[in-house]
Amino acid sequence: MVVGEVAVETDVVVIGGGPGGYAAAIRLGQLGQSVVLIEKEELGGVCLNRGCIPSKALIHAAGEYHKLAGLGKLGIQLPEGEASFHMPKWQTWKASVVNQLSSGVAHLCQANGVTVVKGSATFLSNDRIGVETGGDFETYKFRQAIVATGSRPYIPPFLTPDHQYLLDSTDVLNLQEIPNTLAIIGGGYIGMEMGMAFAKLGTKVTILEAADRILPQTASHLSQEVWKQAKKLGITVKTGTRVETANVANGQVVLELLTPSNVREQISTDKALVTIGRVPNTKDIGLTQAGVMVDERGYIPVDPTCRTSIPHIYAIGDVTPGPALAHRASKQGIVAAEVITGMPSSVDSPYVPYVIFTEPQIAGVGLTREEAEQQGYQVTVASFPYRANGKALSIDEKEGFAEVIVDEKSHLLLGMHVVGADASNLIGEGALALEMAARVEDLALTVHPHPTLSEVWLEAAEAALGHAIHIVNKTKVVVQS
Repeated sequence: MVVGEVAVETDVVVIGGGPGGYAAAIRLGQLGQSVVLIEKEELGGVCLNRGCIPSKALIHAAGEYHKLAGLGKLGIQLPEGEASFHMPKWQTWKASVVNQLSSGVAHLCQANGVTVVKGSATFLSNDRIGVETGGDFETYKFRQAIVATGSRPYIPPFLTPDHQYLLDSTDVLNLQEIPNTLAIIGGGYIGMEMGMAFAKLGTKVTILEAADRILPQTASHLSQEVWKQAKKLGITVKTGTRVETANVANGQVVLELLTPSNVREQISTDKALVTIGRVPNTKDIGLTQAGVMVDERGYIPVDPTCRTSIPHIYAIGDVTPGPALAHRASKQGIVAAEVITGMPSSVDSPYVPYVIFTEPQIAGVGLTREEAEQQGYQVTVASFPYRANGKALSIDEKEGFAEVIVDEKSHLLLGMHVVGADASNLIGEGALALEMAARVEDLALTVHPHPTLSEVWLEAAEAALGHAIHIVNKTKVVVQS
């Protein structure tokens, strides 16, 4: 890096220090590039500081607390008196987790020669960027740039959070007290994850979803398992219901609803969480000055190498079209870094797994049955229930199933989906199998350790071949000669 009279020169500027941005910066450092990473808030972005990590810390704590009520049947006797959940202590623990991870990212950036600048960045042209750093303004001249500014919650004007009663997804993770009642506007994955966590902590939760079912992004037979558990947790779910107005009065949020039968009704609640969707952070960063095109929704189109309409400017993560997933952003960040240094890298795999930390968890990779059939495949679908798995029963987690989608002609695995305990970890095997173009026989012939939940994949694959051991087989596939 050379300091000039006007601008600091660097090989690459990375705008945004989330999971995509810092991964890109570290990889660039590994490859010998001079890198300036600009982040206006904390390293780790939304994922580490206000999203994935804090929410999973709450979901984990709520799950452990909820389990206490069921320990008696396992022979565990608790001291007399009701258990309680101390929210301020949880906040302290959550902060320690976040700080440890954020410090780790800072250390890795330093170890790989990445210069971290805290400030708000704006493109001045297609080779210069200005950064406001708390009263100062610095200019950087770059050869290449990566836009990794992430996304923010979509909030309709009439639902603008006051951050005390009407909350966004950041506010709800910073609560110091558990609300008695909580309405969640939006039954997507964030809404259902938060709703189930707070229900386990004793909050009376109401989910308000405009679509005709919760988790509308997932296959209906997977989300049905979550719906059943939501009812067991006492959650009220109102689908096909739109929130028309929201007002705060006398310490309550009053929501006016329009039901599926066009009837208006009101509900009052201590807090209301707005979690409808996300929008990319592509405004106010000077993309026009740089000549970078965005689409009508504000996303930056990119090619498989993450190049934008300006070949030496790249975009990764939530600002690009596609699912807003941290692991997708990280992959794109590494690809962009490698392409910048001349390596033949690209984002060419369709197998991006997803995980939803509801009760039970949902995870999947590849095609669903409906998607496979729409693409012209003739498929065999086979599933194996958790209730037939020894490990699942021994840890009192019998709800759910694993499912494989198989091309009847080639026996290639097209999709793997699981709803049940620890689905988030189990799907790693599915991602590897599909990435390596495994056939269902590869899965069935792989020795899986016993007793483990991973055996659900083995048995689902064997069921697809008509010879599962621990369930009655419904189908037998004729192997093509």
